[in-house]
Amino acid sequence: MTNKNNTQSIPPSGVRGLHFIAIGGAAMHNLALALHNKGYHVTGSDDAIFEPSKSRLEKKGLLPKEEGWFPEKITTDIEAIILGMHAKADNPELLKAQELGLKIYSYPEFLYEQSKNKTRVVIGGSHGKTTITSMILHVMHYHNIEVDYMVGAQLEGFDTMVHLTENNDFIVLEGDEYLTSPIDLRPKFHLYQPNIALLSGIAWDHINVFPTFDNYVEQFRIFANQITRGGILVYNEEDEAVKSVAEGTENPIRKIAYQTPSYTVENGTTLLDTPEGPMPIEVFGAHNLSNLAGAKWICQCMGVDEAEFYEAIAGFKGASKRLEKIAESANKVAYKDFAHSPSKVSATTKAVKAQYPDRKLVACLELHTYSSLNAEYLKEYEGALDAADVAVVFYSPDAVKIKQLEEVSQEQIAKAFNRKDLIIYTNPTEFKDFLFDSFRENGMSNSALLLMSSGNYGGLNFDEVKLLVK
Repeated sequence: MTNKNNTQSIPPSGVRGLHFIAIGGAAMHNLALALHNKGYHVTGSDDAIFEPSKSRLEKKGLLPKEEGWFPEKITTDIEAIILGMHAKADNPELLKAQELGLKIYSYPEFLYEQSKNKTRVVIGGSHGKTTITSMILHVMHYHNIEVDYMVGAQLEGFDTMVHLTENNDFIVLEGDEYLTSPIDLRPKFHLYQPNIALLSGIAWDHINVFPTFDNYVEQFRIFANQITRGGILVYNEEDEAVKSVAEGTENPIRKIAYQTPSYTVENGTTLLDTPEGPMPIEVFGAHNLSNLAGAKWICQCMGVDEAEFYEAIAGFKGASKRLEKIAESANKVAYKDFAHSPSKVSATTKAVKAQYPDRKLVACLELHTYSSLNAEYLKEYEGALDAADVAVVFYSPDAVKIKQLEEVSQEQIAKAFNRKDLIIYTNPTEFKDFLFDSFRENGMSNSALLLMSSGNYGGLNFDEVKLLVK
């Protein structure tokens, strides 16, 4: 159903399609691709589409011919609208859809509609949910068990981050607690009504939406109470907030607690204790071992026994951008990680230092999100980089202005992290020069570099970073 120009095609006679408002988002374009693969006629609009979304949509003939919003695209021939969070409540296409009385779904609403007759497995938590979901899918893929899924990272061996079928019994969903859509301010994971659920950890985040820690925790209580009667909650009992939520719910469900398993690190390799003895694994760090324990229980609930899980998980290398090794040489190694919240930054920094205790760890953090650039929230980062030998923070004053936040000073950042030798950069070129000067061929031997951000440090080319380490 694609035309020669790789733009959106005209639906065949009698076919009513789905129109995506904000089709270019990471989640939205993957859902569009999944529905296209399932046989739906898909169209969409967006005012900005970046890579890799652009190329992936173009390949399937789903790339809009022009960027922007075109209310004339919205007609009664459309079966339903799928509305992305990037769109605003006054979006011209949304207003036209409302005027015509079309059915409007948010992203999570539509996923629920596609999975009402399946066993829904939902992985929730402030951190670890992408990795745990990825681990589960890796194990299922290894054992040729077909499941539907939605995960927040591109996985090796999987074409898309969303996969939907008519026949698969299970769907595994990463349960994001952020808002559903511009016209539905519920957290996404409140819409899934899981049969099997997991809670990995609770650490205050998204302060622009959840102004207090108690308000944030309440969203997880609601989630636990929405598990179907007789369902299962797997939870990390080492996290006090999670334990309180799990033990406090009166929902008639089965509860399974997990904790970090025993392991050792030998010569840069993590060995997981198993009933068959120590087993080398690709991932490392206490937080990832905890994630692995949670994934094991979920897989067992889905019919994969413990021995089968260990066999499969030994080859799991991690989700994209989650403690991802980008380069390694004889005496240097570099990782990048999506970590940005205080708890994630602390866990990731400690993990790399524990894995390479004899190497000089240079940990770089970009403050990029709404929460991390909030002057009041900054104090949550105290001690987050303490495990690093060299601690660097980068932030863009322009990003603060774009997010319409109060100006954040370098003095405020230094005070918040409470580390006297903290290095702070606001200029992308100066930050890049620091990296390149530090990691030139004759410098920083026997070292580890950790780049943590949900952004790119103002345009840092990670391919160039790879060359520094090799």
